[in-house]
Amino acid sequence: MIGSPYILGRNSTSAIMLKVMLALIPGIVAHAWLFGPGIWVSLFLCSAFAIVFEALLLLMRGLPLKPFLSDNSALLTAWLLALSLPTLAPWWLYAIGMLFAIVVAKQLYGGLGQNLFNPAMIGYAALIVSFPVNMTQWAAPVGLADHALTLLDAFDVVFAGQGSISADAYTSATVLDTWKTQARLGTPSESILSQPIFGWAGGQGHEIVALMYLAGGLLLLSLKLITWHIPLAFLAGLAATAGVLHLIDPTQHASPLLHLFSGGAMLGAFFIATDPVTAASTPRGKLIYAGMAGLLTAIIRAFGGYPDGVAFAVLLMNVCVPFIDTYTQPRVFGHHPGHSKGRKS
Repeated sequence: MIGSPYILGRNSTSAIMLKVMLALIPGIVAHAWLFGPGIWVSLFLCSAFAIVFEALLLLMRGLPLKPFLSDNSALLTAWLLALSLPTLAPWWLYAIGMLFAIVVAKQLYGGLGQNLFNPAMIGYAALIVSFPVNMTQWAAPVGLADHALTLLDAFDVVFAGQGSISADAYTSATVLDTWKTQARLGTPSESILSQPIFGWAGGQGHEIVALMYLAGGLLLLSLKLITWHIPLAFLAGLAATAGVLHLIDPTQHASPLLHLFSGGAMLGAFFIATDPVTAASTPRGKLIYAGMAGLLTAIIRAFGGYPDGVAFAVLLMNVCVPFIDTYTQPRVFGHHPGHSKGRKS
């Protein structure tokens, strides 16, 4: 007789990971269209390094390759990290990021399901702390770049450096970094927002990419691969905190709309914070976990040394997940809080 559970899920791990990757495609295509083909290079390199590191660690642990490599978890981690990094960074930056994501954050903890921290965000955090200059070379919007790179140019930049093309011709600061720098210099907010890099809500092109991630996230919701708790609480926590800061001092703090449609807000809300292994698991716990992650993201963006705060906010809340899950467990059916265990009939 087969043991419990008797209700079998329709989705295998590999199928779930594949569906999440498919939901990322609208944002990836928009990114390639609006910021050039460098994103394809990033995705290729991160994917290749993820497979190599995953295979090496599995061999070292004496585990079979096929069952673990075919679950698509390493590839999804690679895609999330690639989408969080500058798309024209040197190739070794992607290698180091995937080393931390796959080896340190995942395999050294025992593999998928055992990791305490989001692997992609561990890779991102390790890179931005160790190589802050390389992590600022973001591709400029195609319409604002002095030199539009082809796919071959992107490969040359990533593997051989900029060559005869100045980095200023195809890179630019992010809108969050631009806002923070200019606001601290005392530049009026109207003058900051009038710069060409800013769009109708966030940065030129970034709004469209954010909307595509939103569309992909709604697809995940419709497929019931995630629940509404984490995305809604994350975006609400981010917007509410940014809104309060903006009301207090609009000359120093950007509007909630700019925060929502810039940086990794939408990607973080629907694809990163929702990681089922490292996120809270109870309904109330998900709201607390994600709401605090959104709040921390806004605080780090406003007062921290880094322009975006999604990665550090998610990692800080990963630490709190065991505590949150413990104290947000639903009441056991039939149990009454005031009922004495030692009561005699």
